[in-house]
Amino acid sequence: MSLPAAFHEIARRVNNWGRWGDDDERGTLNLITDAVVREAAATVRTGRRIPLALPLRRDGVQSGLIPGRIDPLHTMTQINQELFGPGTVATSDDVVTMGLQAATHWDALTHVSHSGKIYNGRPADTITAHDGARFSSIAAVPHLVSRGVLLDVARARGEDRLPGGHAVTPQDLSEAEEFAGVRVRAGDIVLVRTGQVRLALAGDRQAYGYPSPGLSVHTPAWFHARDVAAVANDTLTFEIFPPEIEDLWLPVHALHLVEMGMLQGQNWNLEELSAACAQERRYAFLLAAMPEPFAGATGTPVAPVAVL
Repeated sequence: MSLPAAFHEIARRVNNWGRWGDDDERGTLNLITDAVVREAAATVRTGRRIPLALPLRRDGVQSGLIPGRIDPLHTMTQINQELFGPGTVATSDDVVTMGLQAATHWDALTHVSHSGKIYNGRPADTITAHDGARFSSIAAVPHLVSRGVLLDVARARGEDRLPGGHAVTPQDLSEAEEFAGVRVRAGDIVLVRTGQVRLALAGDRQAYGYPSPGLSVHTPAWFHARDVAAVANDTLTFEIFPPEIEDLWLPVHALHLVEMGMLQGQNWNLEELSAACAQERRYAFLLAAMPEPFAGATGTPVAPVAVL
């Protein structure tokens, strides 16, 4: 089934192919300039640091809803082993097997494709089993620090958690922005809180994944108009799931990653940040969210930290 005309119309309006050159692999991260980072650093007032990652654990948020995306399997390969003989310093080592997008993560621009294309019009078959993504892998992002803005949609609506069928609309984003008393601007990393992660923190993996509130297919135009550099939220699927338009699966992924060249993140724990922003009555902060530079990877775990 081909993508509907309504999708292609939105794609046409938000498309960034060629905006930073035909060879570009970083997309909207080009909007994070030195000046943007200097201004982001100026938001730090107290130095309060808030971690935004879920723990990497064997009983994490993956329930089998997404095939092949397994929670971390942690194995010890050495335990107090005296490598250089009896009485010498002993070491312990471990290995992990996991889906790179199993817990708190960034999706690389190559995480999805549509109509045979990835970001900047490159062929989707440049992603191969042996080498992974030849272009726009997560390793194309050497650093990721900017001003973060929390759009606390749930709190702005007076709710702890949005209901499972709630599609976060451009109006929701604007109302959360007004609630926060902040204006989203070029180069910002926007964090959208739905409260859905509360289910994961309570141990209910099934309810966390489905049904889930999430971004509406109409929100990419809002982010495009503001020149947002990246977006993350606190859900498993990022966009509303099941989809708001019947049989149109992952359209927000396709619009963000393929058309706009904009990173998106899932499974971020925004609960402590929500409370802190409400307490301090400010919703902009310095955000450090560096990807792990896996060559050829279409996503990566991340341990983001907001600094107030």
